[in-house]
Amino acid sequence: MQNKLKIINDPVHGFIKIPHEILFDIIEHPYFQRLRRIGQTGLLNLIFPGATHTRFHHALGAMHLMFTALETLKQKGVKISEEEEKGAMLAILMHDIGHGPFSHALESMLMDDWHHENLSLLLMNKLNEEFQGQLSMAIEMFQGKYHRKFFNQLISSQLDVDRLDYLKRDSFFTGVSEGNINTQRIISMMNVCEEGELVIDAKGIYSIENFLTARMFMYWQVYYHKTSALAEFLLVKILERAKYLISQGVELPATDNLKYFLYREKSGATDEDIERFTQLDDNDVIQAMKEWQNSEDFVLSYWCKCVIQRNLPKTIISSHPFGQEIIEEKIKKSNELFGIDNGDELVHEIKRKLLPYHAEKQPIYLLHKNGKRTRLHESEDQLLSGLIVNKTTRYILMFPRDISRLDS
Repeated sequence: MQNKLKIINDPVHGFIKIPHEILFDIIEHPYFQRLRRIGQTGLLNLIFPGATHTRFHHALGAMHLMFTALETLKQKGVKISEEEEKGAMLAILMHDIGHGPFSHALESMLMDDWHHENLSLLLMNKLNEEFQGQLSMAIEMFQGKYHRKFFNQLISSQLDVDRLDYLKRDSFFTGVSEGNINTQRIISMMNVCEEGELVIDAKGIYSIENFLTARMFMYWQVYYHKTSALAEFLLVKILERAKYLISQGVELPATDNLKYFLYREKSGATDEDIERFTQLDDNDVIQAMKEWQNSEDFVLSYWCKCVIQRNLPKTIISSHPFGQEIIEEKIKKSNELFGIDNGDELVHEIKRKLLPYHAEKQPIYLLHKNGKRTRLHESEDQLLSGLIVNKTTRYILMFPRDISRLDS
């Protein structure tokens, strides 16, 4: 008999236990192993060279934090059966199983706006058939249909173990220390109120505020950093351009699975779509970009060289939209520089907006000693939550780096 109760060494959390055999079986499955070839942070390693960690990494870390959270709740007297523990750990383990290459950037391009959560659910249902219904409770929890609400809140809310893992992990691998939250302290403050919802012991308020502000800083410093926003935008543009060229009858080299999606017409998901999707990873897209650098289409070739050779366009960031005048001027200069007439393909305004804490959508509740609950941003003790309920928007203008030489 194979020993499935393994221990995995993780650079962020230390040793991660696999306490149930079914977890090991899912980890071993090809659907899950594919996540080893899907980066957690897309092209972020162009800006932060250490950010080469994968979705596989993150899913194991989130599973570990779920186990820790459930242990904490049990110690506080919350009854959790072994089946429920298994279900919650399976649900968080598989929450990203439907992620496509380069994370969020390409979902809409390849899969007609199927959100990765819909794909995750499709794949979970397929795995559930394969494992004779052993994942049914996990799927209920993932969808928020399980009668004890706190399980779904641990999987997906404004304070879930998914966010706790990716913030700490992305902070570790990028070297951006502002995101380095104290996951153990936050988990130790978790509780369940009489209504069966996830709450935080009131004395943990500052750890939670620290978590919310750390997330905000990570967004502006890392995920929405002007160059990472640009790199993500370029990926979408590259596939958009490739799809357009193919629709015009141009032959483009690509792996079979990527080609399938580039030629695919809009429709609902078929069995072949799903089968092909589970064969697709970052390598297909990188391989294609390497080859498309030599495309006869100037725009496709230009974008691919930008990414592969890391010779990225220039960006300017502003808190206001850029005027049409400045955009037209950059387009005109691009046309002059490259001797083309479609310079508008090379100049774009990218918009990024962030609401650090949504006061209405699944608010975080604090539990007081007298059993009373208050919303985080309404607590008398809060220092920052009242300030981070506002949306911030940034505008990034991108244009070919070489045109600044025309100005000198």
